[in-house]
Amino acid sequence: MLYAGLDLSRQRLDVHVVREDGTTVLATAVSPDADALRTLAHRVAGEGQDVRATVESMTGARFIHDQLELAGWDVLIADAQRVRGLAPLAAKTDKIDAHVLAELTRRALVPEIWLPTPGVRCERERARFRLHLVRHRSAIKNRIHATLMTFGHPCPLTDLFGVAGRELLDRLALPEPWHTNLAASLALIDDLTRRIDDLELELRHLGVDHPSIPLLLTVPGVGPILAYTIASEIGDVRRFASAKKLAGYTGLCPLVRQSGNRDIRGPLAKNGPKYLRWALIEAATHAARDAHYRERYERTKQRLGRQRGAKVARVDLARQLAEAIWHILTKNEPFAPAGPAIHLVA
Repeated sequence: MLYAGLDLSRQRLDVHVVREDGTTVLATAVSPDADALRTLAHRVAGEGQDVRATVESMTGARFIHDQLELAGWDVLIADAQRVRGLAPLAAKTDKIDAHVLAELTRRALVPEIWLPTPGVRCERERARFRLHLVRHRSAIKNRIHATLMTFGHPCPLTDLFGVAGRELLDRLALPEPWHTNLAASLALIDDLTRRIDDLELELRHLGVDHPSIPLLLTVPGVGPILAYTIASEIGDVRRFASAKKLAGYTGLCPLVRQSGNRDIRGPLAKNGPKYLRWALIEAATHAARDAHYRERYERTKQRLGRQRGAKVARVDLARQLAEAIWHILTKNEPFAPAGPAIHLVA
């Protein structure tokens, strides 16, 4: 068995291959494209042994993984932060990083992360692209609001981009180039809205046949779009041993630093996919009005005060939703909270 460490950068892929006894077979750098990877695999195949390789998780790592898997390699994706914790270096270069990854692979110490299947990747791309367009549309709307403030035009309407709001914008006498920019911005908003609506229609259609989405729709605060996003970001729920493991994966748990009698709780860890955190916070915002969670939300908000109470209460509720989602997906049962939703008073 040969063990390879792969350190990927924008322009090249540093490769270090070692034998089982730790001696070096190959140390080189290749271009991170399909032809160069096939040439690399053919070159290493001359040793006549199976190859297990490790590449750190980053943009482009999945392409490297897929191409070398097609060539017969067993490729692992390593958590970059945990690799640095396992092997802190006094001198850090791409060549050294590749050698370190090869040694971790040889010693079976790779902090491997889960790699989504091609189907899950497609689901994630659909949901993430919709959110990408929504954020672009929001940025353009905010810019229009800033333009009105710049020229002293108040906005008396709740929705500046509805029918009445468009009439108000048409009556504004803005100087150039702001007038032309406003017209272009409104056209971009209309185009993005059409594309977002098409994507939402597609997500709703695909969600009908998805095994997890009908169950997720029973969770308070979760609609069709959030359900599709949550399902795609979680992937296979069986990889989480418990509900707390899934809650930790969301990054909505605070950092904990303990030493002796000291117990310090820091900010949110924010590990895991940011799109899953967004979806759970959005669901928590709506679930805060549900009878099953309203009392807990209000109690937490009042305990922490006006300045940060609502924000922390939403995060706390999002963690509760994550744990509930683990139970319904693991048991394949709809949402069923413990205890009555409304407390009866004698």
